[in-house]
Order: sequence, then C-alpha cells, then structure tokens
Amino acid sequence: MTPAELAAKIDKPIVLLGMMGAGKSALGVRLAEALGLHFADADAEIEKAAQMSIAEIFEKHGEAAFRDGERRVIKRLLDAPPHILALGGGAFIDDETRALVREKAVSVWLDVGLDELVARVERKPNKRPLLIGQDVRAKLEALLATRGPIYATADLRVDVGGGSHEEAVARLIETLTARAAAVIDKTEPLDK
Repeated sequence: MTPAELAAKIDKPIVLLGMMGAGKSALGVRLAEALGLHFADADAEIEKAAQMSIAEIFEKHGEAAFRDGERRVIKRLLDAPPHILALGGGAFIDDETRALVREKAVSVWLDVGLDELVARVERKPNKRPLLIGQDVRAKLEALLATRGPIYATADLRVDVGGGSHEEAVARLIETLTARAAAVIDKTEPLDK
C-alpha cells in the first residue's frame, strides 16, 4: 500500500502522543506531508487560543487551567476532517481527553527510551514547564513511570527512538499500513 493509498483509507484524525521529546511535532509534520494530510499541533493551537506561551499559561494560571484549555482545544481539533494531530505530553493522561481521542481518532504512542528522551529535552530546556528547576532525568523517569502505562492504551505503539526522522516516519507509515491492511481484511473501521 502506497502512502497515498493509506491516506485514502484514513477516515479520522491520527493522534500522536508520548513523552516530551518523543518527536510528536517534528514527526507529525513529516508524516502529514508524506500522507498529504493537514498537520495540527495541539500545543501551538493552545498558545494561539490563549495568546500566550504554554510556559506563561503554567506560570500565570497553573497546570489545572492549562489542562482545561487543552481539553477544549483538542475537542475542537478532533472534530476536524482526517489529519495528523500532535498532542502535548500530558494531554492523553487526562481521562476526558483520552476518552475523546478513543472516540474520534486513532491514537499512536511514539515511544522513545529514557536516555534518548533526556538527551533530546536537554537541548530545549526552556520550552518544558514541567522540567524547570528539576533534575531532568529523574523527572522524565517519574513521568514515564506514571504515563507509560496510560500511553500503552493507545491503539498503536511505534518505537521512534534512534535513527533519522525519515526512518521514524517510515516506521509510522509501516505500522499504519499494517493496521489498515488488517482492518481491510476484517472489513472493520480503521479505529477498531
């Protein structure tokens, strides 16, 4: 199945989730391009709606207010035609957001090992409100211990650690193609 044939089979948003530093945005843009679909980044849409950065939202209003706004923005984005949507690292942890994603999208956990996550997020420390003033490795390890089991409930899991962006996108397309082929063989919707 070619990427164009795969895109024709996609009938709802494909939601990318995982830890900060997993590459949801970077890979999401490339996956959307490969499939000829629109890309949306939930964090960018939240910043646009709030007219401030995520760090500013956390600082001025706290995490609870951020999660409430995040939930509303994601609900709006999930109502759009099929596209690739990158969620923030904590979005899928929220019960309501997770239920919306399950109902309206196909979820894909972008899994990356702890050592690689640490290396990636240390390159952009100021953009990660949950890491400010923290031991990065210890905080990521704790977040992964809490979030990993919830991420594991996603429809699909793809190891996107190591290698280039192109290799990671190829693994994503391969996984989505296998899912679509299995669905076609069983004549079930893509999300089951």
